[in-house]
Amino acid sequence: MQLSSKHLLGIRDLLPGDIQLILDTARQFKEVLQRPIKKVPSLRDITIVNLFYENSTRTRISFELAEKRLSADTINFAASGSSVSKGETLLDTVNNILSMKVDMVVMRHSATGAPHFLAKHIPAAIVNAGDGINEHPTQALLDALSITEKLGELKGKKIAIIGDIMHSRVALSNIYLLTKMGAEVTLAGPPTLIPKHIKDAFGVNVTYNVKEALEWCDVANVLRIQLERQNQVLFSSLREYNQAYGITRPLLDSLQKEVLIMHPGPINRGVELDSDVADSKQSIILDQVENGVAVRMAVLYLLSGRKESTS
Repeated sequence: MQLSSKHLLGIRDLLPGDIQLILDTARQFKEVLQRPIKKVPSLRDITIVNLFYENSTRTRISFELAEKRLSADTINFAASGSSVSKGETLLDTVNNILSMKVDMVVMRHSATGAPHFLAKHIPAAIVNAGDGINEHPTQALLDALSITEKLGELKGKKIAIIGDIMHSRVALSNIYLLTKMGAEVTLAGPPTLIPKHIKDAFGVNVTYNVKEALEWCDVANVLRIQLERQNQVLFSSLREYNQAYGITRPLLDSLQKEVLIMHPGPINRGVELDSDVADSKQSIILDQVENGVAVRMAVLYLLSGRKESTS
């Protein structure tokens, strides 16, 4: 089996069967990662460039590790200190890199649609590692893998996405994926951080009461407050945000059930999530990190078109 698309530009473009294939393949690669020798030759002689125009630590390291585990040849490119800072265009940069016979490009960019632009102009397979406030597809896939490991299939599960929905590409990719796979989604947070149109546009529920969302859901995916993307004051203070919308131990203890806690990182501890919640047994945040490598291995392997066994 193979994906219906040559690229992974967003979850919006994937079929439910594509999502299932990636998750199933990721489970096979996760077994590989448990072995004493964690490397397979699946992408030997495939060259991948990691093209990061925006700062990233976890996503970049996760992709690099996935590529090394697959035995790919990798080139790491950071926009700072490169010809980009001297005025070189995106297309010029990529064409120069492709002249080195690159097969795949993993790209993070602050401009929405940058990976889609590349996909129209160059022959290499493109993996979107986050574009503007649009999508972050591999994060949604690793979130889905983490949920299914704990709760089984996604269909019928109740997922609350809590926090800065307005500026979150993680939220958008998760909404696309969860609704495609039959889960129910509720968005929760301050009215100023939830787009007005989103309920009707995506068929999701919206509440401005975090406790109400927690009482409803099986899983709470808590998002970081992205102050760097906010060009106006959208809530009074971080302290007041924590009091009104933060996930605290007393709040979770007040529920009549146990909710799984997720976070894409980095965590603003004491703001959207308190440390005694992030580090508790209800948290599957470290599972998300581990699953990120397996999911990215699966995506790269499937987009390469290789037919070898993942074992």
